[in-house]
Amino acid sequence: MKRFLDLADFSREEVLSLLELARRLERQAEPHALTGKLLGLLFFNPSLRTLASMQAAMARLGGNSFVITPGQGSWQLETRRGVVMDGAAAEHVAEAIPVLAGYCDALGIRMFANGTDLAADLADSAFSAIAGLSDRPLINLESAITHPCQALADWKTLDDLAVPRAGRFVLSWAWHPRALPLAVPAAALHMAALRGMEVVVLRPEGFALPPAIMERARRAAASSGGSVTETSERAAALKGAEVIYVKEWGATERYGDAAADAQLRGALRAWCVRNDWFADAPDCHVMHCLPVRRNSAIADEVLDSARSVVQRAAYNRLPAQMAVLHQLLRP
Repeated sequence: MKRFLDLADFSREEVLSLLELARRLERQAEPHALTGKLLGLLFFNPSLRTLASMQAAMARLGGNSFVITPGQGSWQLETRRGVVMDGAAAEHVAEAIPVLAGYCDALGIRMFANGTDLAADLADSAFSAIAGLSDRPLINLESAITHPCQALADWKTLDDLAVPRAGRFVLSWAWHPRALPLAVPAAALHMAALRGMEVVVLRPEGFALPPAIMERARRAAASSGGSVTETSERAAALKGAEVIYVKEWGATERYGDAAADAQLRGALRAWCVRNDWFADAPDCHVMHCLPVRRNSAIADEVLDSARSVVQRAAYNRLPAQMAVLHQLLRP
């Protein structure tokens, strides 16, 4: 494995092999596996779990890491091609990425969606352009349209909980005061489809995921014996569900139009997950990638209950990423 950019780049069997490695490293540490190896981490956007878990994973395998946050202790970086650099950015990624790659054995990059051009974000144009600037092993720490490290940890969490491969997995939209990117819902949807689950996307009108994301998930489901459907009917979606994966995202019909998006979501405050959602799914687990806004997306009564597995999923970022690093740097 040379790069870990998208779970869709791997077959189901390859993902299962990576998960087995994660479980082995969780049970039996290899504290010298990556001795002498160095991981460079470039964060264009904020992070808590991704930043901490990547550094911890590298350290637990005996390696080291350094972190660059453009504009905070380093030059602000320009990412656009052909731009006249007479603004705040003092350096272009065309120079910065090769420099950083020369200092380390692998790079991890986090770069959110632009949020204004849906076609460009679906194509992951900005991240792909940066990825092409180095031939070093590369890890996607969340780009415009996917978050493979999160998806791998989520799959491990489902396995840890003994959720049946063919179980019912509901990806549910939740309220947020502003539009959020599509990366995590797209990654979670594809992950569950590739696992072979009965996947239902629950969302209000106007917040359907783009057809390209849905079609890719349907192809993954077809290859793994699963299925993908969508609905705005909460009771029907949740009936018999083993898992509800809660996530906020923007109105794709109003992509890039903050005012129109706000108007559309203004009447949707009731899309906060509460105990009464689980009348027909008494044993349903609740997942969320974090951070989560309490009592906006998920109520305290749910987050603090036994059905919430958000902390377990957050922990699984560590063994999942240890497996990715091990495979990249010590195949």
